[in-house]
Amino acid sequence: MSSGGLELPPGDSGHEGGPADAVGAAPGGAAAAAVSLAPQAAGSARAGAELDWGTEAWSEVRTRAQRAGRAYIWLNLIEQRLRSVVGAVLRPIYEPVHGEDDWVVAAAGPAGQEWVQRAVAVREVSRRKGYLLDPADDNVLSFLTLPQLRELMVQHWPCFEPYFDDRREIELALDELEVTRNVVSRNRALSRAVLEQAERASARLLEVLGGGAGSRADRLPIDAVEDLVGDRYADVISVHPDRVRLQRQLPAEDLFGGARRLDAIGIGLNLLVQNFSGRRLVRLTEAGCRVRLLFLNPASSAVKRRERELGLRKGELSRSVEMNILHVRRVRAGLRDPSRFEIHVFDETPRFTAYLVEGQSSGIAVVQSYLRRARGMEAPVLVLRGGGRGVPKDSEHGLFTTYREEFEAVWEDSRPVS
Repeated sequence: MSSGGLELPPGDSGHEGGPADAVGAAPGGAAAAAVSLAPQAAGSARAGAELDWGTEAWSEVRTRAQRAGRAYIWLNLIEQRLRSVVGAVLRPIYEPVHGEDDWVVAAAGPAGQEWVQRAVAVREVSRRKGYLLDPADDNVLSFLTLPQLRELMVQHWPCFEPYFDDRREIELALDELEVTRNVVSRNRALSRAVLEQAERASARLLEVLGGGAGSRADRLPIDAVEDLVGDRYADVISVHPDRVRLQRQLPAEDLFGGARRLDAIGIGLNLLVQNFSGRRLVRLTEAGCRVRLLFLNPASSAVKRRERELGLRKGELSRSVEMNILHVRRVRAGLRDPSRFEIHVFDETPRFTAYLVEGQSSGIAVVQSYLRRARGMEAPVLVLRGGGRGVPKDSEHGLFTTYREEFEAVWEDSRPVS
């Protein structure tokens, strides 16, 4: 409750991609009413403009704030990274001659005299008013904006050329970010398309500047917002209402390609078998990936119970599982080292399906619980981060570890498929 008596309405419409993204919510709420000077009757509406915001207006401003917040975090990361690069390259050239305080002024030269003097003035004001909370920021470089850092880089490109291959790629990425920076700095509405463009440009620029990991093993690189608030949700990094929406955001090639270890448990493992070709599985295994697949025994009573739950004809599900097992057996038969590709079956009641994928430095898990009347394609999906640098600080309480332990327990009680 704020001092004005306004309360944020409840609901999850603040998440990106949810109802808060609906078009048509006016930021100002209801239209302003005409001001009347006549005395109000008892119980009548208040005089003056209508100041209250309705649910749609709150939803709209929350969406704006969330998008601006995401964009600001990316822009902040880029600005800090670029500041570090500019300082590392130009400081050794100018500081020995011009000193610690004046080397940035000297590097800016006559062309940048106006904006660098403005940065010096802002720094002095911040000193007097106590705005410099970190002594590390008490320098002119910390007060340069993204366009000014870019200008320093362009002016002294021969100094940066040994470190970066493509000047045009850097400039194009910074051009894309300038639109977002202008919108965010003036607190205007930021469309989702522009936000996504800014995130792509930021990730590309961080990779070029040496601040990001661009290898295939780091699928789903850690999002800036996830890095800040991820501990609130253990290691869950996304939730999807069904597998169709999951595969739009995370195709099978992105999930399994480049894996060094792949463990999967479920009834038929359709996400892997039907969306990742046998040839790709062979190449993945030959490249060094260890694969362990755990299917529900198609001859078990648990399959028959699942067929009744889903309203399937007798034997329909068991035949589907048998076909998937035959497919992965053919894949295993084509390997030079079949011991790296293990296939087991289990007879217990299936409780979930999980794909635990680990690369060289990070891991991802896709987990679904089995619902009584819903096929696997229709069940909600959790995407978890696990292994390597992506694990939250309190990783022993993460869900990735829980499902890993559950997989190992079922694997111990399962039987190999010859």
